[in-house]
Amino acid sequence: APPCPAPPGPAPRIGPLRWQSSFSQPGPAESGPSEGQVFLSESCVKRLLEIAEGSEFLRLQVEGGGCSGFQYKFSLDTVINPDDRQGQRGGARVVVDVDSLAFVKGSMVDFSQELIRSSFQVVSNPQAEKGCSCGTSFSVKL
Repeated sequence: APPCPAPPGPAPRIGPLRWQSSFSQPGPAESGPSEGQVFLSESCVKRLLEIAEGSEFLRLQVEGGGCSGFQYKFSLDTVINPDDRQGQRGGARVVVDVDSLAFVKGSMVDFSQELIRSSFQVVSNPQAEKGCSCGTSFSVKL
C-alpha cells in the first residue's frame, strides 16, 4: 500500500514567549527581531501543560559537552534563580538562565514524538552552526 500523505493543514503555530526578568533593561522594546526570545511550538505547550504539576516549569540549559561542543538539557524545576529569564505561552512556563539564553535566542522548543522516543528539542537555532543527528548537541557560530 502507498504511504499515507501528511494531512493537509496549517503549519504548527508558534509564538514568542513573554519574558519577565529582574534584569530587564529600560528603553525601547524593539531591540532586535529575536533578541532574548525563545519560541514554543503547539506540541511543546500541550505536553508541558500535561506534565507540569503545581508550580513546575520547563528549564532549558545549555552545557558544555556532547558530540558537537554544547548540549541542550531539559528538566522540570520549581526554583527561580536571580539570573533566570522566565517566559510563558498558553499557560506553559519555560525558564532559561541568562548565559544559556545567549546560545538559544531565536530558537524554537518543540516536543517530538517518535517510535523509539519522545522528547523536548531545540529546533531551528540561529545561534548553532551545526548539530548532531541526536538533536541534543550543537556547535555555535563564531
